[in-house]
Amino acid sequence: MEPTLRGTKAIVIKFDKETCRPCPVRDHCTRSKTGGRTLSLQPREVQEVLDHARLQQGDEQWRAKYATRAGIEGTIHQAVAVTGMRHARYLGLRKTHLEHVFSAVALNLIRLDAWWNGHPLDRTRVSHLARLDLSLAA
Repeated sequence: MEPTLRGTKAIVIKFDKETCRPCPVRDHCTRSKTGGRTLSLQPREVQEVLDHARLQQGDEQWRAKYATRAGIEGTIHQAVAVTGMRHARYLGLRKTHLEHVFSAVALNLIRLDAWWNGHPLDRTRVSHLARLDLSLAA
């Protein structure tokens, strides 16, 4: 076993270029122009853990748990994006706590306003190029 480019242990299998070059399906097998094909396999223990995790992801109970996590992470993202909660504006535990309470109240008001007015909170991202195109069209 030797480390791969990502720094993890792997089993690396390298084919000779003389073996690969005459192969009629070489273009489907590798992108290398001069060398042979290289395969990187994970150790059996790691692959078995990954296979087990992927099998669990198909379960409905796992999906419900993940949906809860996605909702929590969306709330954290909104708090960071709207109120800048990663950096406290004030020094001291009491002032920082008060800032967090006000930020939570602000997020709740934003969400209530969106719910009362029928505006969805989950806006999809628009690329800079698409935004520029929209501004030019107006």
